[in-house]
Amino acid sequence: MAGGGRVSRLFAFGLGFSAQVLGARLADRGWEVAGTARDADKIAQLREHGYAATRFAGDRDNADLPPLLAGTTHLLHSIPPGPDGDPVLNAYREEIAKLGSLEWIGYLSTVGVYGDQQGRWVDEGTPPKPNSARTEARVVAEQAWIDFGKEIGVPVQVFRLAGIYGPGRSVFDKLAAGTARRINKDGQVFSRIHVDDIATVLEASMARSRAGAIYNVADDEPAAPGDVVAHAAALIGVEPPPEVAFKDADMTPMARSFYEGSRRIGNALIKSELGVTLRYPTYREGLASLMPRDR
Repeated sequence: MAGGGRVSRLFAFGLGFSAQVLGARLADRGWEVAGTARDADKIAQLREHGYAATRFAGDRDNADLPPLLAGTTHLLHSIPPGPDGDPVLNAYREEIAKLGSLEWIGYLSTVGVYGDQQGRWVDEGTPPKPNSARTEARVVAEQAWIDFGKEIGVPVQVFRLAGIYGPGRSVFDKLAAGTARRINKDGQVFSRIHVDDIATVLEASMARSRAGAIYNVADDEPAAPGDVVAHAAALIGVEPPPEVAFKDADMTPMARSFYEGSRRIGNALIKSELGVTLRYPTYREGLASLMPRDR
């Protein structure tokens, strides 16, 4: 329950993969959960799960959305900024500012804001070094939300997420679909985080919010992407795809951009300040939990 006997209510702008895991946990504890999606099919699926869901695609053309915001105690935002800035602040800044019930705001960002660190470890004190318009916009949006929180007196927390995986979104699914690849770029490592551990971090932050806090959300062991694919293949007894040199790989510009930055994401703050113990401290534990059941 929220303060004063109110029912706690989560509203997620972008009630997607990570937000739904959190929402399911909170709903089991009696919370109300509402949020948005872009597509009618996804909205229908969310409603089937008992969530109050409506459309938001960056504009103010939906009269059903403001009433769903009423009574929100915890606001989660996972929609990336667009060419004109943060879509939620652009469209619903005033409505959010007027929410007398609001206690906590969480903004889901990306470790991509650190850019290329040439494989070095980074923590929350490392200055952002965005290397694309996309990650530059993320840095701007992070600060916009922190400033907004100061303006309205509600603590805003920024969560810089590593590569997300979990049920239905893992290398096992790519192996099954024949889309897994082992792209080799010398010295390249990525950090990852299981979606369940994201929800654990968010719950911990809700319990002890700190205005303006920024948290890296990653597991303990950055690894080369090909190593993860090879490990998953070994777990299910299949041959891993052959290695392909990065320079020879046929990739979309978006996929290639992820290889333009190599960094190791330090996660000490979520442990020391939020008291988080990761359920899946490396990709090995995470993949073991996602093993296909027919194996």
